[in-house]
Amino acid sequence: MIAILDYKAGNQTSVLRALNFLGIEACITDNNETIMQADGVIFPGVGAAKQAMDRLTGQRQDELLKAVVEEKKPLLGICLGCQILLDYSEENNTKTLGIIPGTCKKFNPDWTDGINEKNIPEKIRIPHMGWNSITVKRESPLLKNIESGDTVYYVHSFYPEPQDKNLILATTTYGREFTAIFGHDGLWAVQFHPEKSGKTGLQLLKNFNDYCENHNN
Repeated sequence: MIAILDYKAGNQTSVLRALNFLGIEACITDNNETIMQADGVIFPGVGAAKQAMDRLTGQRQDELLKAVVEEKKPLLGICLGCQILLDYSEENNTKTLGIIPGTCKKFNPDWTDGINEKNIPEKIRIPHMGWNSITVKRESPLLKNIESGDTVYYVHSFYPEPQDKNLILATTTYGREFTAIFGHDGLWAVQFHPEKSGKTGLQLLKNFNDYCENHNN
């Protein structure tokens, strides 16, 4: 069973629907015992880093997430959950969980992406919203049957930058190349929304569940 951490930061229900579509047993919960007994944990989220951290620390769920990692229980961070696994977010100058060394940075509005009809470079729009392709950098169980060029769905104004570049599993280009997926076996984070990313997102969630099942056998 997959536990989806409930910390009142959005999109848990859409993640649950995607898992149910795949036939994966899952629940949304803030119960520590349920989470620690689950095969794996998904840490989703939308919104602002500071408010999310305030909720986590207020309910001591920051300690729970660190315990999940210490127990080597598989964990997948999604969008805001991906960003605040790092040390620090530029959003409201926020100290975050520090589970993986790194920083969450804001897109620069002066960056350009593509050329308009007047042959002038177009500045990026923030937030970054819509479908973009990924480039796979390293093999991972999370990326089984997922290839460079596959598309995923983004809604974000900030992007993760892990300190250890060897942890970068896939990237996307929007104004500049940024990290789309990072982590190592059993501890992963994705900046896009797999639950809204069609076939590619469903495959990623299936891969995570498969890893959790194998990890616990």
